[in-house]
Formats: sequence, C-alpha cells, structure tokens
Amino acid sequence: MSQPINSSLSLALCPVLSNRLVKVRPLVSSDFEGLYAVASDPLLWAGHPAKNRYQRDIFEAWFDDALASDTALVILDQRLDRIIGSTRFYTLPSECSEVAIGYSFIARSHWGGEYNRAVKALMLNYAFQSVDRVWFHIDPDNVRSRTATQKFGAEYSRTDELDGVLYDWFELSKERWLSLES
Repeated sequence: MSQPINSSLSLALCPVLSNRLVKVRPLVSSDFEGLYAVASDPLLWAGHPAKNRYQRDIFEAWFDDALASDTALVILDQRLDRIIGSTRFYTLPSECSEVAIGYSFIARSHWGGEYNRAVKALMLNYAFQSVDRVWFHIDPDNVRSRTATQKFGAEYSRTDELDGVLYDWFELSKERWLSLES
C-alpha cells in the first residue's frame, strides 16, 4: 500500500505525537522485540489480510519493510511506557492534499477502549493541519477495523484495488472531522 512520499505534500509523514494516553513516534530497529511481543498474538491478525504475521519470520519481513518505508510509527502506552502497536501515514499517487493512515495494529489488551481513538485523533489532528482528506484502506473482511474507523467519522467510499489487492476505501474530510470534534 505504501507509495513513495509525494514531494508536493507539506506533511511530514513520520512525526512524534503524544497525548495523555499514547505517544506515536518513528519506528527504529531497536523496537523489534517490543513490537513483536504485540504482533506474536495470532488472534491479533484474525481479521487482517496477513493472517500469518504473528509468525516471527513473516513479521521480520514486515518490520524490515516498515523500517525501509521511513514512515512507520510505533505506538506506546504513556502510562505503561510500553509498545502497544504500530501505524503509519502513506501517500497516494498524485494526491497532494490527501494522505492515508494504515498498516495499523494495536495490542488486544488495548482493544475496545480509548487507545485506538487516541491514536487516530492525534494522527488526524496532525494530518488535517496540512491535508483536506484522509483515507483508510481496510480489508473487506476486517469488521473490527471497519467499525472502529466509522466510529471516528470516516465513511465508506468504494471498494477498489490498491497495489493489486481489493480494499474498502473509507474517507474522512477535514470539514467532517472538525465538525465531529467540535
């Protein structure tokens, strides 16, 4: 899904962001063991297209790609000072006023609460300083992600191919986000 960074985009795709619950910062190689401790849970990937990512060799390949992307972020629980997941911004070809958020996963211990919302709020508030629209590409079978994405205001747009894979495309405009946040 990740595309080369669009040079006309004024948004830095690997920021450090934080609030009372979470800190999001660039992924570094020393994060591997902490992130794999989260990713090694097979149930985490049940609704995900890469259902085998809990396997160490599969995760190592993903981690290497994430590092090489220069846009991967690690999510830390501020209270526990522990890695609880990963996410990233990525660009779409030729879209200078849009960005996507994806490659996201969070520890099952942090599902169903306020953590996902806290991460997405940080990322959306940051993105909407520079772009007008944020996209989310979700596997059609990933009900958990679809539901979570719709909870913070994103709306289904279409099912379309991205890098040869079909995804449900959800969009959130700056205007809609600001109206929901006020």
